[in-house]
Amino acid sequence: MTRKVSDVTRTKNGRPVHHWRRDVVELAALFTAVAVADAVANLVGHGPDGPELLLVSAMVLVATVGFHTWWSRRHGHAPPTGDTGARPLPSGQQAGPSDRVSATPDPVAGESTLWRMRTTVKDEPGSLAALCAALAGQRVDILSLQTHPLADGTVDEFLLRAPGDLAGSDITRSVALAGGSDTWIERADTHDLVDAPTRMLGLAARTALDAAELPLALRQLLGRCTIRSLPAKPVAGSGSGPEAVPAEGVLEDTVMRLRAPEGGVLTVERPYLPFTPTEFARVRALVELDARLGPRVPRSHDVLTLPEGSDITVRRADVDDLEAAKAMHERCSQRTLGMRYHGPIGDADRYLNHLLSPRFGRTLAVQTASGRVVGLGHLLWDGDETEVALLIEDAWQRRGIGSELLRRLVGMAVEAGCESVYAVTQSSNTGMVAAMRGLGLPLDYQIEEGTLVITARLETPLGATEGTVGITRVEAP
Repeated sequence: MTRKVSDVTRTKNGRPVHHWRRDVVELAALFTAVAVADAVANLVGHGPDGPELLLVSAMVLVATVGFHTWWSRRHGHAPPTGDTGARPLPSGQQAGPSDRVSATPDPVAGESTLWRMRTTVKDEPGSLAALCAALAGQRVDILSLQTHPLADGTVDEFLLRAPGDLAGSDITRSVALAGGSDTWIERADTHDLVDAPTRMLGLAARTALDAAELPLALRQLLGRCTIRSLPAKPVAGSGSGPEAVPAEGVLEDTVMRLRAPEGGVLTVERPYLPFTPTEFARVRALVELDARLGPRVPRSHDVLTLPEGSDITVRRADVDDLEAAKAMHERCSQRTLGMRYHGPIGDADRYLNHLLSPRFGRTLAVQTASGRVVGLGHLLWDGDETEVALLIEDAWQRRGIGSELLRRLVGMAVEAGCESVYAVTQSSNTGMVAAMRGLGLPLDYQIEEGTLVITARLETPLGATEGTVGITRVEAP
């Protein structure tokens, strides 16, 4: 807006410029005020009515001040709304959030998407700042940041909140232009909002309570990965000497190998994303904690009342139940064992050490009031998949025990964050097929080498299981 000629100041090259006529008026006013003050002083000091005149002058001055105060309150001195005197921003420069209120909604404040992203940057000043500036240019909010130092750079791991219409490829393209390399990105959820120290403490607490939690803790820590526990291979030429894996473990890009607590080798693979030394140190800390605490299984149990009135107990089992499980094998028919193990019946006992070990999953045992084990249910960590398996003694079949065990095992899989579970059986095993259908979950059927593989997708919550058994939970002292 164009200003009037009589305004106090104008700007030229950023410096204030005073008009010469304004200076002349100010000097004339100053001399006039001095002359009036001198005349008043002479009149008051030498005139006969000096004190009275001085009192009248004071009253007039007070009245003038009061009138001025009333006038200023009624008519403020603020400049017109269209002329605030503010200097315009330079050409091309936009006001920041504190300088203006946008009429368009912020896309981040509306519908947004959480992303987990990793990228490698050079270990030099300004590299991270350039990356953050590129994300800010896409209206992406950085919720958390972890750095993983490497020998020739740094892996930065971000948790991002981006506008809902911004694709992951757009984010990675901006990151690449800002100097990021080997960028990996995937969708995240609210569970990723937990900071790394809090997550590690929670995983350590879960591992300390239950030996079967170690594989699950590693999956939650590392994301999608394949975990296997294998017998240790001796060093070549050393016979049965020391293990090939040193006590501190081995890190090879996308594979970790550590000494398992039971003496074997724990292998963790993640082909789509290399491990960092920081992740390796965290995994090793959890494995060492598990080894120091030794075998441990929660000892709570549930009492179930069968339709005919008999009471049975469902509890967690481990290798301490090996002899009881072998005794149950001896009481089972050849047909029942063949349905369960799909191989030579004489080899059934050698599977039990693996099945009952909490390192490979969780096992539920069903025992009678006399303490005899009459049923076993297994939830097995098979690499990056999860298997369920049941064995019920012949005399206790078709009483709802298998369905109850299966429902509990699938509930454990849901708590562990598994996406699906599968059961390997035969098409003639109508009891297992009916139990899987009774879960009320989407099922996939596939025939592999003469056996039936039923996969249940854990996308929907488990409904109530049909049956008439009553359940009373009893915590072990």
